[in-house]
Amino acid sequence: MGNVYQNIAGKKAAMSKSQLKIAEYILENPNAVSFLTVGKLAKVTGVSEATVVRFATFLGYTGYTELQQEVQASLQHQLTTSERLKISKQVYDEKEKGVDEVFRDDMANIKATMEELDVEDFHKAVNYILNAETIYIFANRSAMSLGVFLHYYLSMILDDVKLLHSVETASDSLYHINKDDVSIGISFARYTKSTTELFSFAQEKGAKTIAITDNLVSPLIPYADVPLKASSQMPTFIDSFAAPLSLINALITFVSREKQEDIHERLEELEDIWRHFDIFHLNKSE
Repeated sequence: MGNVYQNIAGKKAAMSKSQLKIAEYILENPNAVSFLTVGKLAKVTGVSEATVVRFATFLGYTGYTELQQEVQASLQHQLTTSERLKISKQVYDEKEKGVDEVFRDDMANIKATMEELDVEDFHKAVNYILNAETIYIFANRSAMSLGVFLHYYLSMILDDVKLLHSVETASDSLYHINKDDVSIGISFARYTKSTTELFSFAQEKGAKTIAITDNLVSPLIPYADVPLKASSQMPTFIDSFAAPLSLINALITFVSREKQEDIHERLEELEDIWRHFDIFHLNKSE
């Protein structure tokens, strides 16, 4: 096992009963901890959230987030979908679990993302986007949904925004990428190779790079000029994209705020086009 596990095992003798419960669960279920919030780990081990946080600091970490990142870095592989499904069965008591618990997990992810956001990096990302000649968005598989959303709204605000997801189909589009451009890579565990390859190529060509990903062990991080982390932890086979989408909403909002005067005429013209083609349903009074 990696250093984090040796650290836990080596300090068991000095742990309280509550801390031992956490330690034993992590050592027996290292994969599961990668997807558990503080609240979830507290629940499955039968301790308080404060005890989980104190456990992390007892081990010498700044908090639970750093402990979790060490666990993630020590894992030898990304979990398959079926393995994640098995974890969800361990964590959730299906008979007692209510739909509100899923909402609480999403809320916890948004809260963690908000608290851990590097505001300076966020504004740097906004400035990169505002000053780019062309913006390239790289996203694949489930993260494609985030890429489509970001592409849709940035295309309303800016002149040249491209969404690319396949190395094979993207190669021609990347011919002109250069230092005046910005690439935005979006990927969450399990990370797709194509997104990382496109993102690293963009950096190699001198483009500024913004990574939207889940943690510092993401393969996008080494190629990112600006890393933006968004928590996607959910102990089931799907990713929680509530926090990443909220982060993307914030990016779009701040970019549009700076371009407000420039896009007013563009949006008015778009409204005319939408009316011409009768895009939206209108309630007609009798």
